[in-house]
Formats: sequence, structure tokens, C-alpha cells
Amino acid sequence: MAESGITNPSTASGTDQNVIHSQDLNKVLLNKESFVEQRVEEERIRLEREAGLVTSNIQQFEKPVENLFLKSQRDTTTLLFGGLTWSHEHLMEGVLRGLGYKAEAIPTPDVEAFQLGKEYGNNGQCNPTYFTVGNLIQYLQGLEKKGQSRQEIIDNYVLLTAGACGPCRFGMYEAEYRLALRNSGFEGFRVILFQQSGGLSQSEIEAGLEMNIDFFLGLINGFNMGDMINEVGFQIRPYEVTEGQTDAVMNESLDFLHDVMRDRKTFDVNNSWTKFLAGSKFGESVNFVGKFMDQLLGKEYSKSLNEAGNKFDQIEVDRFRVKPVVKITGEFWAQLTEGDGNFNMFRFLESENAEVLVEPIGTWIMYLMAQYKMHAQDRKGIDTGDIAAPFWRLDQRLKNEINYRKKIGTMSLAEKIFKREYTRLQKSLGTGLHELVDQYELQRMGHPFYNTRSSGGEGHLEVAKNIYYNSKGLAHMVLSVKPFGCMPSTQSDGAQAAVVELYKDAIYLPIETSGEGEVNAHSRVQMALGNARIKAKQEFEEALASTGKTVDEMKKYVDSHPSLKKPMYKVPKQKEIVGTAANFVLHVSSLMDERVGAVA
Repeated sequence: MAESGITNPSTASGTDQNVIHSQDLNKVLLNKESFVEQRVEEERIRLEREAGLVTSNIQQFEKPVENLFLKSQRDTTTLLFGGLTWSHEHLMEGVLRGLGYKAEAIPTPDVEAFQLGKEYGNNGQCNPTYFTVGNLIQYLQGLEKKGQSRQEIIDNYVLLTAGACGPCRFGMYEAEYRLALRNSGFEGFRVILFQQSGGLSQSEIEAGLEMNIDFFLGLINGFNMGDMINEVGFQIRPYEVTEGQTDAVMNESLDFLHDVMRDRKTFDVNNSWTKFLAGSKFGESVNFVGKFMDQLLGKEYSKSLNEAGNKFDQIEVDRFRVKPVVKITGEFWAQLTEGDGNFNMFRFLESENAEVLVEPIGTWIMYLMAQYKMHAQDRKGIDTGDIAAPFWRLDQRLKNEINYRKKIGTMSLAEKIFKREYTRLQKSLGTGLHELVDQYELQRMGHPFYNTRSSGGEGHLEVAKNIYYNSKGLAHMVLSVKPFGCMPSTQSDGAQAAVVELYKDAIYLPIETSGEGEVNAHSRVQMALGNARIKAKQEFEEALASTGKTVDEMKKYVDSHPSLKKPMYKVPKQKEIVGTAANFVLHVSSLMDERVGAVA
């Protein structure tokens, strides 16, 4: 028995028997514990079922592993972007191509894109989500139809898009893009998120997309120049004598400016008289300062805009046409897009004999800077830690105060530089363009109705701009365009009731957009626009009556002074006079009376 390796229990030592009994006891206890846990779990499930509760194993969300966009892939990878106006996007193509990237703007989304967004995305999203997400899928499917495989598309394209957080479904854009891409068969397609706060997600794209001063200055210049081309187009088109001429000049000018931004050579320490510093510890600083000063003192953009302005100035306009001025406000995307996403509202307004005053991206940039300063002031004692510093630590309190002042001072300087550059480019293009609205005046106007510290959407801007454009005599009507069910804009609409009660003559109309309901929206706009036309007509007739002259007499004078037919001729705005025609007859009358001076 011993040779077989089997031990007879009867011959085992006392110590071995104790070990065996101990092991058996542990097994019994473990079995009992497992049995009790199983019965407890079964009873819990029974009680939950009786109570109507359903449970499942909780799977914590983990962000999918992102395929990196590497510097070595730049020559074969195309950056896709969209969501702005065609003017902004075309100029951004020029900027990115000038920086060495392959770039392509996705076309303006249509209703078909909206339907694709609903098909592949989550339920309950706002229509900007459906339009933008579906537009990407539509574009990728178009590439596939042209012969590219899905894997080639995933490998050779990257989406650069905006993101945010806060009380808005905008914060879900990235997740919606990824869900729709997976559902449509493009799982693994790379999405680069540009945050409204915090800049770009550097950890994901640092290697492929270099976030340097050239990129940010190009971005800002593209936005600013796009703002100005859009504004001058909407300013001229309602009064053009030859239909379609404004659009033709806009397209020609945008192509020209695209090439300027693509071909512009920025300052480089390696290619200037300072190249002897390139390899030193001062090289990077000299390069940064050189690029910044090139932006402030360079004249290439201003000369190019001046050339574009001269092209626009060849268009003949008739300012005797009486048209109501309609200011566009609302949710950022809805007030900016030019297609089905806002029911083609801008072109519809122009077809209804209105002059459209669009919102520039520059206002939003200034808003973000002003909000940064306000939040820094509110969090002064929290972020710097001076609450915890004892009162006798004057050195720590002084240090904290200096840090706070540096934050405010830096952003104040950024505000001044941005406004200075914006104004400089405006003057280069031509006269008569609207200045950027003072953000602190908007805060003062809007705060009694909408707390300026409430974030999400456009914040207090929707309310404040309604007050501003009515009180300053800049618009006959304010049209607020927002997505259906947009929570921040809905909150603003509640506050607008008090604004309209205060400004009795104000015409304010909120329009909710979606993929359907265009006819109903246009009908509502037509009704409100009817009242705006009456205001514009009465204003014109009163202005004309005050001159003691007839329109025919003024037209003869204008015919003999061709400069008055040029769109870049600046017509002075009279206080509380909104319409272009009313201001024009007052100006022409004063010229005829020689109160202003002769016009060549």
C-alpha cells in the first residue's frame, strides 16, 4: 500500500488527521457561505420582480481607443470640417492648405443629411446634431460611391469639429458622431474635437495637427474675413441693380482670398535676418514674437481685402428701395447655417423684400473673452487660494493678486488686439460695415432680464441683442432662429416676454427649426415681416416728407453723382432712423442743400 502512494487513514499520524479534518471543515463553511449568498441573491431578484424593478449588470462606459492622427500621415490624410457658412469654410480651406494640410469643407447639410442623422443617431437630439452628424455620413457615403473602400476612408480622412459642455445637447456631439459612424459602418473613423473652452484635445491630435500660433492666427483671420464678406454681401444684394452680380463678385472674391491665405508666407526665424538665433535658446521666442508682429503690422490681408472691396464697389445699387432691416439672432449654429438647417431663412427673407443683418462669429469670440474675465473675477478667491492664506501672509496675498491681475490683463489685451484687427480688416474692405458690439454694454442691457452668469447656448446674448438692436435703432425686426427644443434658447424666450413688454414697438419673433415645418415657419415670418414693412415704409415716408423733395428729384441728383450708386459709399446713419432708404433720402437731401458738401 505504501508503494502505491496511498495512505491508509487508519495508519496516518494524528497531525495528518487534524489537517484533513481542518480542510474538510473549510470546504463545508465555504459551501454554506456560497449557499447563503445564492439564496440572498435569489430572494433579492424575487423581491425586485414583485416591485416591478428590472436590474442588469452595470457596464461602465469607456471611451473607445482613438486611432491617432500622426505627423507622418499628413500627406495622405484629409481634414474634414463644416458647420459654418460657405464663406468661412472656403477661407478655412485656404488657411489649412497653407499650413500644409489636405483639407476639405463638407457641403452645407440638407434635409437628406438630417434624415441620415436621425437614422443612425440617438432619438431626442436637436436638429443641428442630426444635420451635422448626418452630413458627415452623407459625405462619407458619397466617397464610397465614388469608389473608395470604407477602410480607405477611415484611414485617409479625419473630422475636425466643435464640442462643448454645459446645459446643451451640444456636449453630446462627439458621442453622436461616434455612434452614427459605428451604426453606418464607419467605426474607427477619427474625430478631433475642438472645445469651446480648453482649446483642442491635444492628447489625441498633437502629433498630426500642430496647434501653433500660425494655426490660431490663421483661424481667427479666416473667421474675421468670412464675417466681412458675408456682411457686405447681405448689405449689397437687396439693392443691386443687376440681379446675381453680388453673388458672382462674392464667389470671385472668396476664391481670391482663399488663394491669398493658402499662399501667404508667415514669418519664420529660419528664413529671416534673425536666422542666426534659430538654434539658440531665444529662437522659439523670437519666432513667436516675429509671427505676432507680422500679424499686427503686415499688410497682405488688408491689401487683399481692399482689392476685394474694389470689386464689390463696381456693383451698382439703388438705395431708394424701401426694405425692412431684420436682425438675425438665436442659437449659434441655427443663426449661422445657410441651408435647410434654418429653412434657408436668409434667402427667404431677401425674397420677401427684406435686408438681412447677419451675426458675425467675431461677436461670439468677444463674448467668450468677456465671459472668461467675468468668471475669473467670480473665482478670484477660489482659484488663487487666497481664502486659505492667513491674513498675516501679505506676501501670499500679494502673489495671488498679481496672478489674478495678470489673467485679467492678458485677456483685456487680447480683446483690444482682436477688436483692432477686426476693425482694420473692415476698413480695408470698405466703409459702412457694422462695428463689433461692445460686450460689456450687452452685459449691462441683458443682466436685468437674463443673468449674465448663466451659461449654455448663447447665454445672455439673445436677450441682450434684442434690446440692443431695438434701442439703438438698428433693426425693424429681430428674428431669433433656434433648434426645436433647445433648452438655453427656450429659457431666453421666456425672458424675451419681459423685453417685448418694455419695448412696445419691438418686433421680435422666435422660430424653432427642425427637419420639417418649413412652410409653417415661413408663414410665421411673413406675418411678422408684414409689420416690419409697415414700420419701414412709414419711416421712409416721414423722412422723405421732412426733406420737402420728391423721390424723382433725388433720383436725378443721384444719376448726376455716380458715387452715390456705389455700395461702398458710406451713407451716414441718422439717430433713430433704421432703414437704408430713409437714411439715404435724408443724406441726399442734405447734399442737395449743400449742408454736407459736394459729391464728386
